[in-house]
Amino acid sequence: MKSGSNLEHLLSSGHFVVTAELGPPKSANRAFVENKAALLAGCADAVNITDNQTAIVRLSSIAAGRIVLEQGLEPVIQMTCRDRNRIMLQSDVLGAYALGIKNVLCLSGDHPCFGNHPTAKPVYDIDSLQLVRTVKIMRDEKRFLCGEPIKTEPRMFIGAASNPFATPYEYRVLRLAKKVTAGADFIQTQCIFELDRFRSFMESARKLGLHEKTFILAGVMPVRSHRALEHINENVPGIRVPEEYVKRLKEAKDPAEEGINLAVELIEEVRNIEGIAGIHLMAMMWEEAVAPIVERAGLLPRPLPRVEPSATPELAGAHGRAGSPPSGESEK
Repeated sequence: MKSGSNLEHLLSSGHFVVTAELGPPKSANRAFVENKAALLAGCADAVNITDNQTAIVRLSSIAAGRIVLEQGLEPVIQMTCRDRNRIMLQSDVLGAYALGIKNVLCLSGDHPCFGNHPTAKPVYDIDSLQLVRTVKIMRDEKRFLCGEPIKTEPRMFIGAASNPFATPYEYRVLRLAKKVTAGADFIQTQCIFELDRFRSFMESARKLGLHEKTFILAGVMPVRSHRALEHINENVPGIRVPEEYVKRLKEAKDPAEEGINLAVELIEEVRNIEGIAGIHLMAMMWEEAVAPIVERAGLLPRPLPRVEPSATPELAGAHGRAGSPPSGESEK
């Protein structure tokens, strides 16, 4: 095992996994995170904690990840290159692992111009591909990007994102291959609405053997109204929602219920695609929908964690007391 995380264990054991998302609040409200975590308990094997999504200031993903861990759920912290240089990114990886967090999703991050501080200076010292490689070097080679050794390495399960729907289409699978080569242990895709396009993407991935080198989780986004789908079409580059879905929710007597039905249908479709190891439910600000979707899709009960998450930070890379360097060694 590379990290010992429950997510890694389930994927390696051949389980069809379910991950979900939790967006931290635009405040220091701990109870907000705890309440959202309670909605996801028992229906998600791991929970992504977004990192100032859409470039809006929110509670730290690492802090929220620690709260989620204390609630008995396994976090996947998202880390973006937008706000931090390589020094701070590596520092945060160390800090997250020291707090007991064992999964990380490496992202570039939305540009600040889309957020609530549009004149903020973006960093992008390295990109998401380079961040994947950096975390792998820290874990497997026990050194920082500069070459200095790490006495207690962060044994992270490393994730990356993939968008099969952005043009040029033929480049998307090559970009995926680069992330796998860089060290991505698992992939979470952008939300899927164009099934034929996604099937074509997965066919190309299988030809390169990528489904055998990494675990691919298909992204599914439940929505509550046709306006949400129209917003995606108008404002999210690289995603096109078929008009039939927009019309379906627009004409539905209960759009939210129909949105759940649509999500279940998409899950059933992607489960039949060779190379898909699980789903990633992106029910942003609608965590209440996750449990009924997972249940109706026949994905309950979820397998019990191999080791129950503990409120005590655990350093799997250390030999001795948690938080202490191995006997006879000192940390600098």
